[in-house]
Amino acid sequence: MAKKCFLSFPEAHSLCIVTLFTLMFIQISARPATFADDFKAAWSESHIRQIDGGKAIQLVLDQSTGCGFASKRKYLFGRVSMKIKLIPGDSAGTVTAFYMNSDTDTVRDELDFEFLGNRSGQPYSVQTNIYAHGKGDREQRVNLWFDPALDFHTYTILWTHKHIVFYVDDVPIREYKNKEAKNIAYPTSQPMGVYSTLWEADDWATRGGLEKIDWSKAPFSAYYKDFDIEACPVPGPTFCPSNPHNWWEGYAYQSLNAVEARRYRWVRVNHMVYDYCTDRSRYPVPPLECRA
Repeated sequence: MAKKCFLSFPEAHSLCIVTLFTLMFIQISARPATFADDFKAAWSESHIRQIDGGKAIQLVLDQSTGCGFASKRKYLFGRVSMKIKLIPGDSAGTVTAFYMNSDTDTVRDELDFEFLGNRSGQPYSVQTNIYAHGKGDREQRVNLWFDPALDFHTYTILWTHKHIVFYVDDVPIREYKNKEAKNIAYPTSQPMGVYSTLWEADDWATRGGLEKIDWSKAPFSAYYKDFDIEACPVPGPTFCPSNPHNWWEGYAYQSLNAVEARRYRWVRVNHMVYDYCTDRSRYPVPPLECRA
């Protein structure tokens, strides 16, 4: 999909060419023909199965181990998405995660989708979390309004200088705005890799750990395809992360549009089941970013 250059001719023709070249490089290098072009196994490669010549993959969890994969490069600002079909049936106690992480230990930045398994017939919950400069504990949970195990759905993380948005298909389920001017941490300087894992977490994943994993239903499988990373690679062109003419830094992407805002309100009113900002037992005084 071609992206427009936001500069008019002849105002800055040379910069426009550079911008378009950068975007072309990012898109070409970040749209793999196969999984192996941009990703690699992070652990338990034997439980990662390539399908259709590597255009799709299957992650497998059994009693011996889970598994995970990681991008070969890190990125600083942009958009990351993939289509996932989650574990069908009784998936209680399992977690399928899709996230970005800076791998910088105590000062890490991280943007998380965590899909929490369920008992058959119960809604799938997705938990999002944001770590900035080592501080996390910003969990929100939404019950998905469809069965994510019946078909593939697109899950997207948009990361700009203005905000971070988590999308399910075209529906924003979370927005975290850049409020650094109010001394609220926001990830701006550390490149992050792209990861996904499938693992057992029955001590907390389903109903706070009350529902345990049923290993008689194993192996558990999640499927992935259409990996799409449109972002500034690091290492890469040094001017890319700060380039205001990257398409994701354009005016249309700096805030939710009217349709997105309506969908966002609908999700929060009808499908949100937990928000750390309103958890008074955990935070008698709401965190600063919830009040700013």
